[in-house]
Amino acid sequence: MWYAIISQDVANSLDQRLSARPAHLKRLQTLSAEGRLLVAGPHPAIDSEDPGSLVIAEFNSLQDAQRWADTDPYIDAGVYQQVIVKPFKKVLP
Repeated sequence: MWYAIISQDVANSLDQRLSARPAHLKRLQTLSAEGRLLVAGPHPAIDSEDPGSLVIAEFNSLQDAQRWADTDPYIDAGVYQQVIVKPFKKVLP
């Protein structure tokens, strides 16, 4: 099943984000290589006080998706203040 991992950054997270970005991207590239990544990207700071990220990927269960989200390098780096994981049903396109 697909799961949406919706993350919100702490204020002024750019330095932490940049330092952890290579490890964060490596995990996303692994999901992509396995054919399990639907979409991933940041929420730009233009329309939001604090940016965040969205990852929609396939996992066997909500618990697996949550475990994956909980081990994101951005969490260890102090980038995220909140991470929500919930099922996602792709309808279009």
